[in-house]
Amino acid sequence: MEAHENRWAELTGGDGGARYAARFTALAESGADVHGEAHFCADLLAPASRVLDAGCGTGRVAIRLAELGHTCTGVDADASMLAEARRRAPGMTWLEADLAGVAALGLDPDFDMAVAAGNVIPLLAPGTEPAVVSGLASLLRPGGLLVAGFGLDPQHLPLEQAPVSLADYDTWCADAGLAPVSRHATWDGDAYTGGGYAVSVHRRSR
Repeated sequence: MEAHENRWAELTGGDGGARYAARFTALAESGADVHGEAHFCADLLAPASRVLDAGCGTGRVAIRLAELGHTCTGVDADASMLAEARRRAPGMTWLEADLAGVAALGLDPDFDMAVAAGNVIPLLAPGTEPAVVSGLASLLRPGGLLVAGFGLDPQHLPLEQAPVSLADYDTWCADAGLAPVSRHATWDGDAYTGGGYAVSVHRRSR
């Protein structure tokens, strides 16, 4: 963990893994689609791509992408979440690390995609967001994609106010050499025309 605790840890105390996993298990058992993020990403990938799941949590997105034939690495700072990911998919690579230091993990910089689902960006430690975006960009191959979905208002966040705007995020991406590709209102791919949630796709300059 860096000097400042991330907002996720402040909310959960770092022991929410089992509760989080149980919530999505219940949703899946009710018939809800819990793989929208993974399927959105899969539609952007060539077969057998290499994906970094940044803030992977319990591994829901990475595990589904692996089932679809991609090679996935998950990174998260929450040990309780990673314990669930390792239990569900012990053969996959799960790394415990703060995303602010992702560039120093020694990973090969040839990922076809880095995905940050589940409000990862606004739940980072305050002030580390530009470094996280830059670190993720540094691990992408030329032409690789950064995909991030996050809330922009309290109705779409477990916070009293949104700490990150789309203008902020786009600036961090531009500074990291990432160009905008598309923006959506949902993981189903609906066009973004404003509102409290956005899924952004950026591409590393070739």
